[in-house]
Amino acid sequence: MKIAVTYEDGQVFQHFGHTEQFKVYEVEDKKIVSSEVVGTNGQGHGALAGFLFGGGVDVLICGGIGGGARAALAEAGIKLYPGASGDADAQVEAFLAGNLDYDPDTTCSHHHESEEHSCGDHGCGEHSCH
Repeated sequence: MKIAVTYEDGQVFQHFGHTEQFKVYEVEDKKIVSSEVVGTNGQGHGALAGFLFGGGVDVLICGGIGGGARAALAEAGIKLYPGASGDADAQVEAFLAGNLDYDPDTTCSHHHESEEHSCGDHGCGEHSCH
């Protein structure tokens, strides 16, 4: 199994769509056998689900995440555990032990259907935000 965590300076990064790195853990028999930090090559929002799927990721642990990314991850068959925070390694260990502190209802609140915004203003480039 492969577990990915949105990653910055050892911590769970709190905005999925803006994460520049994931720490990806290879797990066998509920034990971490290896891990590596991988860059997203500037991809953001919905493209990240494809990035994770292409890397064979089964589980994502993250902070905040928007509805579009949730849907893309579900479509890719990646199990989502949002609302996590703190040390990335500790969160994966907690997940493997069955006691990860996360909130399945956590969402990213900066996307509001009724408000206008320009994708370029917050770094998601030319990708569709909704």
